[in-house]
Amino acid sequence: YICGKRLAPFLPELVPVLERFEELVLDSDTRSKLLTISAATIDRLLRDEKMKQRLLDPARPKPDRALLRQVPIVTHSEHCVNRPGYVQVDLVAHDGGCARGEYCQTLDVTDLYSGWTETQAVRNKAHCWVFAAMRDIRGRLPFPLMGIHSDNGPEFINGALYEYCLASGLEFSRSRPYQKNDNCYVEQKNYSVVRRAVGYLRYETKRQLMLLNRLYLMLRPYTNFFQPVVKLVEKVRMGSRVRRRYDRAQTPYRRLLAWEELTLATKRQLETVYLGLNPAELKRGSERIQRLLLKEVEGQAVPTQPSRLQAGQSS
Repeated sequence: YICGKRLAPFLPELVPVLERFEELVLDSDTRSKLLTISAATIDRLLRDEKMKQRLLDPARPKPDRALLRQVPIVTHSEHCVNRPGYVQVDLVAHDGGCARGEYCQTLDVTDLYSGWTETQAVRNKAHCWVFAAMRDIRGRLPFPLMGIHSDNGPEFINGALYEYCLASGLEFSRSRPYQKNDNCYVEQKNYSVVRRAVGYLRYETKRQLMLLNRLYLMLRPYTNFFQPVVKLVEKVRMGSRVRRRYDRAQTPYRRLLAWEELTLATKRQLETVYLGLNPAELKRGSERIQRLLLKEVEGQAVPTQPSRLQAGQSS
């Protein structure tokens, strides 16, 4: 359910794809209106439907100091890249509102240049699982990895990932403590990709972990080939207001194709994948797995968070 400003410029590309797979059958008049509809009209017509589908409000849920001193801090204003390969990484917790016990986490990796997003679920926050998932994701990226930017959690700031970056020639940086805006690209994807797909429920079993990763296999092509994103081009302060100007909405796939240094072999590989994708079928497949996930957690006992009084008595 993307906004009108992202959907309107993408419709001329999306409609022919859906027609090719016979997901849409339109008469000429309806097709003409659909291809020329404005972003404001899209938002007005879909307002009621989006209200029905919105999620409930979320439940709000020490690395090595010597290593922290070796990993440089990069603030949000210093992120300036002109090629793909520099990614921000973060973990999304699936604790259902209670951080007790062990539960699944989703590793979210977002490219700053193109918006290309990869997700993979892991058993918990242990750095061995996060490191293994990071290596898997690196192998799936359609461009060479150049640098990693994370928060200050020990799942990222650890010897294994630090030594791996040194050995691989990757830049490794971190955000300032308690400054989520330094990791703003991946923080946005934490909601728009992960939370909107799996919500705020608790996932903790092996089967739920398997279903999460099956879902992400569907979301990967759907997000990167059929979900256009906008990038901030200019920000100008006018008195007490800040006026922001964004570029034309494009999918991460289109942004990669526009990169002049993308190899011809990679470009052909991406185009071949794109031609074989049916976005409506990907969406239906994702919804089937989402229903299976909901059935898995129905009736599941969620640990309760002890009060401070109970915690003090038990200790």
